[in-house]
Amino acid sequence: MPANSLSRSFSFLRRALLGAALAVTAVAAPAAAQTWRLSTKQPADSPEGKVFQRFADLVDQHSRGKFKIQVYPSEQLGKDDAVLEQLKMGTIHIYAEGASYLQKWVPDAKWISAPFLFDDREHWVRFTNGPLVQGWIGDARKVAGITVIGDLGAMVRGPYRVLVTKKPIASLAEMKGLKLRLHPDKLAADVWNHLGAETRVLPWTEVYQSMNSGIVQAVNSPIALVESMRFYEVAPHIVRHNEYYQEIAFMTNARALDRLSPEAKQALLRAYAEAGAYSQNLMGREADESIARMKARGVTYSDVDIAPFVARMKEFYDAAEKSGTLPKGYMAAVATARSK
Repeated sequence: MPANSLSRSFSFLRRALLGAALAVTAVAAPAAAQTWRLSTKQPADSPEGKVFQRFADLVDQHSRGKFKIQVYPSEQLGKDDAVLEQLKMGTIHIYAEGASYLQKWVPDAKWISAPFLFDDREHWVRFTNGPLVQGWIGDARKVAGITVIGDLGAMVRGPYRVLVTKKPIASLAEMKGLKLRLHPDKLAADVWNHLGAETRVLPWTEVYQSMNSGIVQAVNSPIALVESMRFYEVAPHIVRHNEYYQEIAFMTNARALDRLSPEAKQALLRAYAEAGAYSQNLMGREADESIARMKARGVTYSDVDIAPFVARMKEFYDAAEKSGTLPKGYMAAVATARSK
């Protein structure tokens, strides 16, 4: 065979082998997994932190590694306003917080977890699944491109609310003048000012130092977060008051959700439902164990009679309904959820 023909043959053979190798590599190499970012305030080792990681693990499991959730705890990606803006832009995909934060775009959403109004958690869950609240969630999608994953009440926070204080509180009367830390929520401020407290708005991650230095004397918190945030070290009195019932809304960028493949979306929703069931079992158990540990360190734990709180708040809600401050049909929706 002439030299030039032999050279062409070797060249053709090399190209064929290279093409075959690339084809094998393309088949063998898995496609890069799609990754979403989940932002949260809570430490990774808190009960809620465990729920978020369980959710991430389940998404990975149900998608067979094709869809992943990266959890960023302890406000690593920013405070509330910054995270909500990133959520709207799609640089953060999920913000795990109370659905009342949707009030940034839908003001009526601040009434989702109204204090000292609902008979029990079941009453409140029926209310959140009703047309009024679901309409607000739909408005958030239209206005800001943000929606909520799954059933709003599935992911339990709490499982109940407490007041963590530097001094014992045994009655409504003792709330007068108490310097109370609140999150940035006008309704919460109006409520606790009505109940006699002096409110201060502070970031969640600044509460410990603020109580330690005397800027505030107390904070409302889900019981499950008191120990992990170490609040009991500077405020050794815990009072259960069931202020309101809570969820952890997985607020998400609606466009990103809509763009998921059917398989990825199914994995996401399945993981959410299973993590919600996990949270319902975990929160109660963790709360009991946490209270026992804190009591062993000298913390006092008590229940307060909330009847006077409810009575005082009835005046508040009656006045709000009369003035038109409440959303139209709000008290009727509360009553309808109660009668079912």
